[in-house]
Amino acid sequence: MDSDFLNVFTQPAALNQFLDEIVVAQGEKKKIIKPTSSNNPKLEELKLVLIDWINTSLKEEHIVVRSLEEDLYDGLVLHHLLEKLGSLKLDVDKIALTEKKQRQKLSVILEAVAKCLQLEESQLKWSVESILTKDLLSTLHLLVAIAKHFQPNLAMPPNVQVETITVENTSRGLKTVNAVEYITENKENLEVQSKDDAFDELFSRAPDKLDAVKKVFLQFVNQHVGKLGLNVKDIESQFADGVILLLLIGQLEGYFLNLRDFFLTPASSTEMLHNVNLALDLLTDGGLLNFSVNSEDIVNGDMKTTMRVLYCLYSKYKTKET
Repeated sequence: MDSDFLNVFTQPAALNQFLDEIVVAQGEKKKIIKPTSSNNPKLEELKLVLIDWINTSLKEEHIVVRSLEEDLYDGLVLHHLLEKLGSLKLDVDKIALTEKKQRQKLSVILEAVAKCLQLEESQLKWSVESILTKDLLSTLHLLVAIAKHFQPNLAMPPNVQVETITVENTSRGLKTVNAVEYITENKENLEVQSKDDAFDELFSRAPDKLDAVKKVFLQFVNQHVGKLGLNVKDIESQFADGVILLLLIGQLEGYFLNLRDFFLTPASSTEMLHNVNLALDLLTDGGLLNFSVNSEDIVNGDMKTTMRVLYCLYSKYKTKET
């Protein structure tokens, strides 16, 4: 059964009203925090920590932030913050009154942030448009990234996660995808991975058994994607573009992935990241992924990360018949 069809009957009235108020242009998609996360105590704590950090940092400039969405969008506070923390001199006006000038200013500021933090475009969880339109999710990701870089000892609450909904305006109407997204590090899972992770043990202390585990995973994968005429021989490279992973999830979870939702032959790292992020969202939604994964690690061919993700599927479906 089509999940979009089912959503019509399962979404609460408040969410339907919320969706009606979202404006998404034809062919575009927008990801936002669901109303159910608006009263999340940890989210509120994070917002207060960030506001206090900004106000303390800019006290000498007599700048007071009360709302992250309302006070950050025009670039004024971000401009002062980068000059104060990073000693960056940006060639932009202090005050931009028109939307055009605000957009130009934000473009310069966010380009400086990406350069300073050494982030590629595909790694950015914000954009000029999302900040300008007062998107809280993007604003939080941006501020957390800046804080971690310039003030790594800032005591931000760990494990802050929100429920998100991605709304896409397709030719058939609005399509929605629900997910859970971490804004700050999931330290509990990171600690579990660092201390008790079997794959850390495997890679560091039992490399002689690594080939045997890889062989088991390859046999499992080919058992299910073989019927699609596919043959996987190398875990490190063949999962990097996300295609095999998406098709494997579809086979195991028993649903068809619309070819318009992902790139069957990705031609860039951005398209590969899209595929991998979609796969991770599907695993999270299905309750199969309960730890934080950096999608770039998979795109970059990190075998340990890829094997961790494959194990989530293997542990549930190892006895599933083809």
